[in-house]
Amino acid sequence: MPGEEQQQTRQRKKNKKSRSKGKNLGGSPSAHLGRALDGKDDLLPPVIQPPPRKPVEERPKVSVAKVDEESSIAICLQVLFPYLLAGMGMVMAGMVLDNVQHWEVFKVITEVFILVPALVGLKGNLEMTLAARLSTAANTGQMDDPDKQWTMVCSNLGLIQVQATVVGFLAAVAAVCLGAVSRGTVELDQAAVLCASSIITAFIAALSLGLVMIGVIIGSRKVGINPDNVATPIAASLGDLITLSLLAGISSTLYEYRDVWYLSPLLCVVFLALIPLWVVVARQSPQIREVLRSGWQPVIVAMSISSFGGLILDKTVSDPNFQGMAVFTPVINGVGGNLVAIQASRISTYLHFWSIPGVLPYKMRQHWPNPCITFFSSGVNSRSARVLLLLVVPGHLVFLYAISLLQGGEAPITVAFTICYLCAALLQVAILLYVADLIVRLMWRRSLDPDNFSIPYLTALGDLLGTGFLALCFRCVSLIQDLGL
Repeated sequence: MPGEEQQQTRQRKKNKKSRSKGKNLGGSPSAHLGRALDGKDDLLPPVIQPPPRKPVEERPKVSVAKVDEESSIAICLQVLFPYLLAGMGMVMAGMVLDNVQHWEVFKVITEVFILVPALVGLKGNLEMTLAARLSTAANTGQMDDPDKQWTMVCSNLGLIQVQATVVGFLAAVAAVCLGAVSRGTVELDQAAVLCASSIITAFIAALSLGLVMIGVIIGSRKVGINPDNVATPIAASLGDLITLSLLAGISSTLYEYRDVWYLSPLLCVVFLALIPLWVVVARQSPQIREVLRSGWQPVIVAMSISSFGGLILDKTVSDPNFQGMAVFTPVINGVGGNLVAIQASRISTYLHFWSIPGVLPYKMRQHWPNPCITFFSSGVNSRSARVLLLLVVPGHLVFLYAISLLQGGEAPITVAFTICYLCAALLQVAILLYVADLIVRLMWRRSLDPDNFSIPYLTALGDLLGTGFLALCFRCVSLIQDLGL
């Protein structure tokens, strides 16, 4: 018996050793299970190795990821050249308007002056909105896929053709109504010429500028430049000149053929009949389909605001006390709209990248910021606002000098006029930049895309403020001259 007990004790020790070896040895879960069964021990839970993690795919590098790193100097260098180029385009547009105001069609159908801010404002309503929308899409990587890029380009072109045709027609109707109120009568043949001129000008200008904008944004993306900084100024530089030249040429031609009574109405009908075709093209993209359904209010309201600016221009352009009004109106309106469109596009891109519609990011959590936050905080949007505001005075000095060179002694540029003009331009841009901060935040909180809804309001407000402040500027200079100062 003692021998048997010693033998059992040795056997138990061997089993313990084998189990301890099994625990220390590596192996598969089935090997552990087999050793446990051999030792008639309790089953041990198998050690399950976690599956190897897949390497995390890196997000595509997007240029907006560096938006917080943009210094004031970098913003200024990217904006400066397009800004000056746009300003020179506006100077040329002012020269064109100053020359064509003496044409017979502008003297007989004075409502054409009412059309000028509304049609020139289309670059803010359509082309700048297109530039902001595509810049945001490019910066957030939505245009990296060639198929998506093609769909987005075609849909956006179709959209602006629909909007240009409708807004051109409505702008002409508004001009006829405002002219009828001021003159007390309506000439049907003149109204037909006005409608046809407005629709054709809006259509051709929107198509040509839209193609240019698409090329600029795709090219900027490829060379590593932020499209937000260059697309809208280039739209402004070409928009005023092209639109005014087209309006003058088309209206003059149709006025010459006004005896062919059916020509102008027929052209209106043809261009309006093309609207369903552009609607079909625009509906290819779900985003553009939404804009096509709900994006009319800002465009039409902006056109109405610009028309009141045109009414001011119509009343002052022929007054000797406001000599030079036609030259400076495109410049002051264009510079203000240009700078505020850059700011609105930048803020919109920032919101698209760092937040979701309806929710403001932490750095922009104030719903109604005061001007100190807009201009003097440490954020990148405040930094760009300061840069854009500082560009106003030197830019306008360059443009005034260019006008004086091109017009010689005809331009009424005196010291008093220069001071009043610069104060008016500075006040206009300061108001626009602050209102841009408010409107973009408001649109974003309401889950509306600021690219589609904010820029039309801002550029139209810029036209109204610019024309009004410019008229006050001429009035102040006239008072100073009367006082002999």
